Amino acid sequence: MSFLDRVIATLTPPESEETRMEARSQARAKAVTGGWLAVVIDQHEAIEVAFDEVRAGLDAGARRDATRRLALLLTGHANAEEAVIYPEMADSGHKTHASMAYEEQAMTKVQLALLEKIEPMSQDYLDKLEHIRGAVTHHMYQEESDWFPELQAQVPSSHQSQLAARFTEEVERYIGASA
Repeated sequence: MSFLDRVIATLTPPESEETRMEARSQARAKAVTGGWLAVVIDQHEAIEVAFDEVRAGLDAGARRDATRRLALLLTGHANAEEAVIYPEMADSGHKTHASMAYEEQAMTKVQLALLEKIEPMSQDYLDKLEHIRGAVTHHMYQEESDWFPELQAQVPSSHQSQLAARFTEEVERYIGASA
């Protein structure tokens, strides 16, 4: 963790697990079944499981394989948000949130690439993994607590199904239909 990361973490401690789960629960309650917000939340949950699978890897090969699956899921999810949801945020008057979201996801991709250079069974690897997990869970919290529920409320109902279809199409383009 860089000096700047440590300063930021001290000044803005991460939200608690309880706070994140409450935000998710509220977002899930607002999400339309099969709608884009419900699909995004499902993927956020899958990403959390993928982080756990990396950490649980018993040897270097298992940890690398799990990391590749995590990276594929994160990248496919990010690409879909970047192609569909963030432009909608910007168009709905939330350009600052959209810009921040793009930047956070770009940095996650950089950190994942750096993770590949570290010995998977080392403490450095686990530290980097937890740094990435912290950034990703904070990002998901921002989306679930404010950004996406507000966007869903702003987007006309006639456009909601189109967003869901486009988001799913983009995810499947990268990850495949099993996503």
